[in-house]
Amino acid sequence: MNRIAVLGSANMDLVVRQERLPRPGETIFGSGFTTVPGGKGLNQAVAAARLGGSVDFLGAVGADAYGTELRALLAAEGIRADGLASSPAPTGTAHISVVDSGENSIVVVSGANSTVTALTAQQRATIEASAFLVMQCELPVPVLVEAFAAARAAGVFTVLTPAPVVPLPSGFLASVDLVVPNRIEAAELTGEPDPVRAAELLSAGKTWAIVTLGAEGSVVAYDGAVLGLAPARPVRAVDTTAAGDTFVGALVARLAVSTAGSGAAASAGAGPAASGPAASGAAAAAGSAPSEAAMVEAVRWATVASSVSVTRHGATSSMPTEAEVAAILG
Repeated sequence: MNRIAVLGSANMDLVVRQERLPRPGETIFGSGFTTVPGGKGLNQAVAAARLGGSVDFLGAVGADAYGTELRALLAAEGIRADGLASSPAPTGTAHISVVDSGENSIVVVSGANSTVTALTAQQRATIEASAFLVMQCELPVPVLVEAFAAARAAGVFTVLTPAPVVPLPSGFLASVDLVVPNRIEAAELTGEPDPVRAAELLSAGKTWAIVTLGAEGSVVAYDGAVLGLAPARPVRAVDTTAAGDTFVGALVARLAVSTAGSGAAASAGAGPAASGPAASGAAAAAGSAPSEAAMVEAVRWATVASSVSVTRHGATSSMPTEAEVAAILG
């Protein structure tokens, strides 16, 4: 199995459910409170593992009760955590308000995540031994740049969720093999409110771009051209907290499955992995770069997985298993 290295944040989500958001200075009653393991990095790692991926998680947590709980979750999900450092800072927290419509607002206190400014030797070795590197923007930018350079040198396929949108070095975004923003992030990154045009801009230069649109599905583009609109699966949403992270984790897990064992074909210059979209970046030499057919199939799985997650409360607690998604796909 192609291994997936996820470099990212690990938080404890503190979730309040309420009818609506309060106005400035207003106090209202909530209808419930829960603590749920989260953080965009940990969310994506759990989603990928549940959808059949072999996952390593890289980041940092504090030496506190939340950190202990997050490590226990990773172990229970079969995710290797040799690259999860212990920090003197407290474990990160996310303070989430979920309203009755299912929409949410989030305030993140980075804590230990902010201490991940450079790769450890263990983290670098894990990235170099992987087929995929998955990152978000909840860690300091210098470590993202360092990890990307290590991945690129080793022929590892790179995936970035540019959330939250932060200033990145010139050319960084265009060098990533696959970028997965939502429509708001895509507009902020490109200055283009039309998600189709934004996907075209983000995918220029042999990059894959998937712009997620919530209930409207997602736009898939490669090398400056839109390949199509993937429709959403209609469901009744109760909590959208981890929909995007579930989508990315499921997407990469399916790509890892579809490209497993393709290295020989790529290095020999034979088969679908040797030409067209599959030959993007240094990852093509390692055989982990996906074909168009593999990407389309992965998007199909990711769409179903994210649709299931929004029908359940919480972040990691809402993510489906591979068997659940397979049953829906028939």
